[in-house]
Amino acid sequence: MTTTVTGKDPGETIQKWTAELRHEKRFRCTFQVEDADASNVTTTQTLITDLLSGNHVDEEIQVDRRDVHVSHIDPGSCHKDTHESFWGVYKWPITEVQMTKTMICEKNRGSRASRKCELDGVTEKAKWAKPNLKACKPVITISDLDKVTVTANNSADVVDMIKNLLGDEGDLSDSQVATVVQKLDEVLWVSTVTPQLGGDIVNIIADILVSNSDLSAVANEILGITDSIGDQMDFPEESLNVTVPSLALSMINVDPEQFQGLTFGVSSFSTGLDPETFVNQTFLSRPCDGTVASISLPQSLHNFFPQGNKKKRVQFHFYGIQELFKDPAINWTLNSYVVSASVNNSNVSNLRDPVVVTLRHLKPKEKNDKVECVYWDFQKNNGSGGWDSNGCETLPTTSAYQTTCQCYHLTHFGVLLDVSRTPISEADQEILTVISYLGCGVSSIFLGISLLTYVVFEKLRSDYPSKILINHSVALLGLNLVFLLDSWLSSFGSYGLCISTAATLHYFLLASFTWMGMEAVHMYFALVKVFNVYVPFYIHKFCALGWGIPLVIVCLVLAIEKDAYGSVLSEASLDSLQGSEPFCWIQSNVFFYVTVVSFVLLVLVFNVVVFIVVLVQIRHMQTNKPATTGNKHCAMHDLRAVASLTFLLGLTWPIAFFTWGPARVPMLYLFSVLNSLQGFFIFVFHCLMKENVRKQWRIHLCCGRFRLNDYSDWSRSMTMGSKTKQNQLVHRSPSVKSVNTSSRKISDDSTTASCSSGTPYQQGA
Repeated sequence: MTTTVTGKDPGETIQKWTAELRHEKRFRCTFQVEDADASNVTTTQTLITDLLSGNHVDEEIQVDRRDVHVSHIDPGSCHKDTHESFWGVYKWPITEVQMTKTMICEKNRGSRASRKCELDGVTEKAKWAKPNLKACKPVITISDLDKVTVTANNSADVVDMIKNLLGDEGDLSDSQVATVVQKLDEVLWVSTVTPQLGGDIVNIIADILVSNSDLSAVANEILGITDSIGDQMDFPEESLNVTVPSLALSMINVDPEQFQGLTFGVSSFSTGLDPETFVNQTFLSRPCDGTVASISLPQSLHNFFPQGNKKKRVQFHFYGIQELFKDPAINWTLNSYVVSASVNNSNVSNLRDPVVVTLRHLKPKEKNDKVECVYWDFQKNNGSGGWDSNGCETLPTTSAYQTTCQCYHLTHFGVLLDVSRTPISEADQEILTVISYLGCGVSSIFLGISLLTYVVFEKLRSDYPSKILINHSVALLGLNLVFLLDSWLSSFGSYGLCISTAATLHYFLLASFTWMGMEAVHMYFALVKVFNVYVPFYIHKFCALGWGIPLVIVCLVLAIEKDAYGSVLSEASLDSLQGSEPFCWIQSNVFFYVTVVSFVLLVLVFNVVVFIVVLVQIRHMQTNKPATTGNKHCAMHDLRAVASLTFLLGLTWPIAFFTWGPARVPMLYLFSVLNSLQGFFIFVFHCLMKENVRKQWRIHLCCGRFRLNDYSDWSRSMTMGSKTKQNQLVHRSPSVKSVNTSSRKISDDSTTASCSSGTPYQQGA
């Protein structure tokens, strides 16, 4: 054993040594006495010999004087040295051994840097220790790091510099974060990663994660750095754990011949604290109770271990921070912490046996919430990363507090929560159910009245708009009636009856939207493509499309997979709000999104475009015709016309695409009221407020002073006799289609000549 005795009196040090070694039966020590005066060597030797052989703390220690050898050592002095770092340039002068030299800091001159000239116990020569620059302030900023070239010699200084700069800087800008991440990546590229260096880098990453800086642009780079640390870290032990606030790394060197699986888990974690981790050398399909996160690797993973003499290493990561994993392309939110696993930082996919991942929910899952197991795809969103679910399955054992996943590859895993499905209280659910049923019942009654009116009174169905409206009303009436009977029919539990009911509901839903599209097509022909348009069998083609397209779609679904229809919970599909009652509808998400969502979205986009074009056309017609009545009357008429077109074209249905987030419940109320009463509004605008319809009611249904004589229409019809014959001749012409007959009822009969004459924008039938 070797010790260094300083000063003229080594007695105190010798007494200390003999006290520490009193339990040893035999030992040998070498004492190095630093004394610049070589003439005192003999005196010092005699003194040490006497002290060793004299009285000691423990009298059982025996010292043989023949084993005491004292020699004079001349270690020399520390030479001049210039140390250049991020804290400045410091020129250290010649300094005697065991002396500490101080210098004024370059940046903050009120503080001092220090450096000691030490004695090397191996070479017995003086050498400089590492400068202590903690009291000094750096002379550059994080932005200046771009100018620094990282080498193997200065990589440790770069890491120290970043640590100090982060403490002084606080939250970093996007460019500063990118600079720090880039320099850390360069350090890993040129350095041998010791546990000390790796721990320092992990601490820097942890500081960045808990800051308020935006990390979305460098998320993949940060994940790559932590993977590189775990793969490159050089340590002799079988395993090594590195835990810092909100981040944990666990690295295990495995023997492929004895590999039986591995399980990594976090048993306890609180934000801002170090995670408590555990590793089991086996495959655990079920985690321990209370586990925050766990990931179990199957035995078949040994097929992916690298060949040759390279160490076979498995590493696990735990990220107790959500801000690193932001995906702007989805409306779902991360509802768990993130764990990952890798083998020698290589790509592991298409595993024979699944990896089992169990993650505790950050927010308990409500009754109607959806959760999904996902992994972080580094290639999504143009290389900035995003969540994907391919290759991962969400097991049905998912509870309100945790989700278990099975995945067939290794990467970073998490659980997403559908934030668009804000939980609906039971009270709101009951109210919305009543509104839906009541609205559909009211619409069915008034749609029946509208149909009866147009079918009974022949004069009202003589033009194309009226015939289109009749077909549209039939489709809506069928949709409402089947919807009202759906839950009752599904309660019989008949497989065939449920499929028939679901297919019929699907058909009338598609037919309703198809006829909304037909309304828009006819409006475009009537108001925009007015001249030089001849369509033979006009209404017959409309009927073929309006009823044929939905029939083809439903038949295709039945032919491809009839089990696509079945009994489901209504809120999981249509948001029709039946609560937990069975409901016959499409139970396949693929068919639902392809045949319903995409079809409805296509029709609504087309109708919105036509609606805008029609409004522009109307506005153009109004500006070319001077008005002779008050603006207030015209404004009310315009408002009524816009409302009429809105319900006729189904422009209230897009509200369904906004029923997510905090506004979900209010939007569901608005959606339920407006769309369940669509048939009622059609009755109001196209029967109750139509002057020609009210005349027919007064002629045939009223009595007394409210009755209108039928001959009151004859005088006007006779004066238009010649014009009617003219129109008939035009209809026989093969080159043009009469605009008068096809769009005559588009203008409101109650429209005044001064306000809207010549602006036929309110569908009349």
